[in-house]
Amino acid sequence: MSSNVFKTELFIPAQAAAETEAIITKWHIGKGDEFNKGQVIAEIESAKSTFDFEAPCDGKVDELYYKDGASVPFEKPVAQIITSDESMRSSARPDHTPAAAESVEIPKMAIVADTLEPSVRTISLLGFGICLPDRIVKNEELLVHFPNITEDYIFGVTGIRERRWAAADVKPSDMAHEASRKAIENSGLKPSDIDMIIVSTTTPDVVMPSTACILQGKLGIRGVPAFDLNAACSGWLYAISAARGFILSGVAKNVLVTGVDMQSRVLDKTDKNTCFLFGDGAGATVLSGTQKGHIIKEEILSADSMGLHMARREYPGYEVPVNTSTFDPWVRVDGKALFRFATESFSAMVRELIIKSKWTPEDVRWVVPHQANGRIIKAAAERSGVPFERFYLNIDRVGNTSCASIPVALSEIEKGIQKNDKIIFCTVGAGITAAGLSIEW
Repeated sequence: MSSNVFKTELFIPAQAAAETEAIITKWHIGKGDEFNKGQVIAEIESAKSTFDFEAPCDGKVDELYYKDGASVPFEKPVAQIITSDESMRSSARPDHTPAAAESVEIPKMAIVADTLEPSVRTISLLGFGICLPDRIVKNEELLVHFPNITEDYIFGVTGIRERRWAAADVKPSDMAHEASRKAIENSGLKPSDIDMIIVSTTTPDVVMPSTACILQGKLGIRGVPAFDLNAACSGWLYAISAARGFILSGVAKNVLVTGVDMQSRVLDKTDKNTCFLFGDGAGATVLSGTQKGHIIKEEILSADSMGLHMARREYPGYEVPVNTSTFDPWVRVDGKALFRFATESFSAMVRELIIKSKWTPEDVRWVVPHQANGRIIKAAAERSGVPFERFYLNIDRVGNTSCASIPVALSEIEKGIQKNDKIIFCTVGAGITAAGLSIEW
């Protein structure tokens, strides 16, 4: 090394714009060690990938700021080095951009009418409605295939003690109808006031026609556009953003948005990664550009196909055919990968929505997350800046009801929410999709 040496700091290179931190799995260097440019000096794990951290120059380790296993924000330096490489004199935190072509940047915002003045129209959520089946299925009932697993273990891993499963003669559109009818009634509108219907579901009644059209018939609303949307567990918030766009464009004034999933019929009861997670349910709301209600402040929508393997199902519909020898008809989840991605996505969305809404963490009255997993939500709360006691959980009683989980959870605290309370919704789903919404009550 040249005698013209100086000290500088190293940063972990970010792998995608939506990421905010990574874990140092293992250092390959220690204090006093010399290294060469391009040498692997550490192994790093982020929400999206595991990668080698290569030295950007020749040098010598002066100090390591973090130990193996530490979680490190990308904006923080991880080590101080001694080097003579002049290109490192102006080194700073690297640009937070994807490092490789296969890394997918998650869009920060979507479906935002930037060309319209904010004062043109305020979009509000009006009434809410939900449907939960009567049948309660406790963990004990599902343990018949798992003699070595206890109820306490399932609760510890998932945060779930029981869930609701629909009766054999119930279809997804039946649950959607009950939730939608209540939402319209609670909005103070009549069915004839609804001029668009959007249904979010991964378990439609049939492949076609859409469950939205079937719901339209059950509600007795004719002549208005109706369609299904599939963004998995993020679907209800995706549908709200779509409805908001239609209202801003003048296509509709009052849009019914319903999320419904009936996962109980598509679970492999011998797969411990999925059979304990899901419950059935439906949740609905009405968006309006003309009526006063709970004001939508900011939205976040994103998707990243790097997570296609994390949650998936190959066969459509809410039932499984008798002959499945040539394909896998069940819901499958890569729990470990999904845990890391969901934890980071939840916390990042909460932080970003607070900033975009011009709030502080102290302003947030409730975070109502998708009820994916109790451990995921606790881990996300620790990184979000909002105390865990402000994250509302009902997963212990209803399980993961997919795209219905946010409205179902909201219905339990709705009566206690005060005017002007600030609330954040956030979710992650197969795709892998993510969505967030901030509203002022």
